[in-house]
Amino acid sequence: MRLKDKVALITGGAQGIGRDIALAFAKEGADVVIGDINLEKAMRVEQEIMALGRKSLAIELDVTSSVKVEEEVNKILDKFKKVDILVNNAGITKDNLLLRMSDAEWDAVLAVNLKGTFNCTKAASKIMIKQRSGKIINIASIIGIMGNPGQANYSASKAGIIALTKTTAKELGSRNINVNAVAPGFIQTDMTAKLPEELKEKMRGAIPLGKFGSCADVANACVFLASEESSYITGQTIVVDGGMVMA
Repeated sequence: MRLKDKVALITGGAQGIGRDIALAFAKEGADVVIGDINLEKAMRVEQEIMALGRKSLAIELDVTSSVKVEEEVNKILDKFKKVDILVNNAGITKDNLLLRMSDAEWDAVLAVNLKGTFNCTKAASKIMIKQRSGKIINIASIIGIMGNPGQANYSASKAGIIALTKTTAKELGSRNINVNAVAPGFIQTDMTAKLPEELKEKMRGAIPLGKFGSCADVANACVFLASEESSYITGQTIVVDGGMVMA
């Protein structure tokens, strides 16, 4: 088991990609804290993890509030005595064309996606610095690399996460803390399942592997980055997109 007895915090871990990451970590031997704005859903994932024989804790986490993030991270420290892994997965979208996008739509997405990543990284890194070890994984997006019409706020937040990843990797590397990002492409989720078939075919046509990815594909990349196998990798963005974006 690659993550045996590690303690991991997954933000936005109650559903979708976050849930798959949480379960994948538990299967690899980690105890997992599920941080989510939806406590009820987080508690369901908590039960799934405990059913796998691992310890778990569901917390109501508003990543936009630095004060609340600090409070919840301290609760994790009280219960588990350490934080080995942080996955900054919490994110939202509020799509609109630039000329129609409101201040509220811009601010909300940047607050959750980018500021939330900053808040959680700052709180967890204080613990990791004292431990002189840690793994931080930020969930970015190929939209932060290639852009996308109607997603100025989302693309800016995800590009910011990639830049934040590089800077924090340089700041924290001397303390044996690895910071990397995972940039998913089009992943099969409830949201993509609702798209018109014609649009899905067009999207698949732009992917060299000819198919959408799964949440498990993203989770597998996160397991690797959380494990000792990635100990000499930091400041990188691992793109999980079937070849859609190639540098």
